[in-house]
Amino acid sequence: MPELPEVETVRRGLAPVMEGRRLVSVLARRPDLRFPFPERFAERLQGRRVEALDRRAKYLIARLDGPDVLVMHLGMSGSFRIETESADMPGAFHHPRSKAAAHDHVTFGIEGGARIVYNDPRRFGFMVLADAAGLDDHPLFRHLGIEPLGNALSPALLAEAFAGRATSLKAALLDQRRIAGLGNIYVCEALWRAGLSPSAPAGSIATADGGPNARAERLAEAIRAVLTEAVAAGGSTLRDHIQADGSLGYFQHTFAVYDREGAACRTAGCTGTVERITQNGRSTFFCATCQS
Repeated sequence: MPELPEVETVRRGLAPVMEGRRLVSVLARRPDLRFPFPERFAERLQGRRVEALDRRAKYLIARLDGPDVLVMHLGMSGSFRIETESADMPGAFHHPRSKAAAHDHVTFGIEGGARIVYNDPRRFGFMVLADAAGLDDHPLFRHLGIEPLGNALSPALLAEAFAGRATSLKAALLDQRRIAGLGNIYVCEALWRAGLSPSAPAGSIATADGGPNARAERLAEAIRAVLTEAVAAGGSTLRDHIQADGSLGYFQHTFAVYDREGAACRTAGCTGTVERITQNGRSTFFCATCQS
């Protein structure tokens, strides 16, 4: 599934084409994706102006000039394609994205002549219309935790969220109710940078009274650094118009542990190798020598 940096890169790629422009046409080629489209989906969107394109966790939010917002999720295999004279796909992903026309499910005609096409072979993505005024209370958003790229992420907040918890640090970081938008790839990378074992108890980053210890300091810094660098790499891809057919991930060449089982650890002076274990049905990549 695309993670926060990929979704943010998609947002940055779509925003210049969508923001401030009307949706002059909307075509849904099937009645549903993961869920059925809202009633009168195309009719309710056509003619609306996109005032802003935002992101919350892994959701894209098109804020419109009416009472509704359009909420979009890429699911496992979804992607957007901008069709202009110099067509581009915003975002490059570690796992391949499709450009097959058979999987083009939604097309937005944009004021000025561009078209934005949503392609999703597995149809695990979805689009819903929600009340703008009550968005924070919508079922998709009401339980989401803090944004890891925002100022709210701090060692103290991590310690408070994880204090006393016996569940693994990896599982706690993937809990969207505490930190929204973190996924498997970047949790593996952040834990490696912080030198923390994915199997360590989540409560190990807190002191006895629930305050942050040195482990919490390293983890907060690592999360912010990994996500910031990944977003910047995606931004560079878009600015340079490198071919983005989904066959290569824009951040994959800097992975330290993810998908590198058996490779030498990149920590300076470490003699360990990257291992893979399964936690809660997901692959975890780490170095047992330098992560404790």
